[in-house]
Amino acid sequence: MLESNYAKAARFIREAASKGAQLAVLPEYHLTNWVPEDPNISEVCGQWEMYLNKYRALAKECNISVVPGTIVERHIDEETREDTFINVAYFLDNKGEILGRYQKKNLWHPERPYLTSSTHEPHEVIQTPIGPVGLLICWDLAFPEAFRELILAGAKIIIIPTFWTLSDCSLYGLSINPQSEALFLESTITSRAFENTCAVIFANAGGPVGSSSSNYAGLSRVVVPFLGALGDETKDCNEEAMSIVDLDMRHVEEAEANYKIREDLARENWHYVYRRGQKIGHGKL
Repeated sequence: MLESNYAKAARFIREAASKGAQLAVLPEYHLTNWVPEDPNISEVCGQWEMYLNKYRALAKECNISVVPGTIVERHIDEETREDTFINVAYFLDNKGEILGRYQKKNLWHPERPYLTSSTHEPHEVIQTPIGPVGLLICWDLAFPEAFRELILAGAKIIIIPTFWTLSDCSLYGLSINPQSEALFLESTITSRAFENTCAVIFANAGGPVGSSSSNYAGLSRVVVPFLGALGDETKDCNEEAMSIVDLDMRHVEEAEANYKIREDLARENWHYVYRRGQKIGHGKL
């Protein structure tokens, strides 16, 4: 499974590079799928470093920066000697160098028995050939605080490898809108781009070609203020595909000039802080 999924990803990356792309982004769990109870999962995730190095070599070979989705890594806890699993996104430059990494912080509820969160580690901005980048993963999208932390640190582009399906909705939600998760994704990604004056590169898993009625949500896209979603081959479908997008960062700069979000956030007397249980005046928030 790992080798066939890697081979498919490598074909997409080579094709993107041949068309002049500077960056290729893959979905979350693209090598392993989400199968935490598979009896072979420990062995599979133990090969993470080998596949990371394969992507590093491929990035250098193709002269393209790569975010190879996420790679689930198995490590041994020094105290308990038990396996621990983390879900990590890397930014590899076109020379195959690791410029930065991010361990998933906001775990989706079914992931929590199996994965270890980065909890209180700060969100860090990565200086890359395409500009200052922040990495988030899937369910992080639901937390505007993650975006704000990256924007305050100077990120202009947020990259989000994702494995988000239509069945992530509750039975109640599906009963009133079977496309509820698609609505969630489309609305939230667009909002995050506008409210943070940034570009969002969202790469979600798609199903096999010809499976348009499948459970996959897809909808991979690049979103920028003013224009919204870009990526004609993927932004409206849930099948495996690739979009080549020309990202004009002037849209981001002009959005900031218009909305002045970053300017407000940088003010010394900025009035919002994240207050959980702090007493403010006579009340409590």
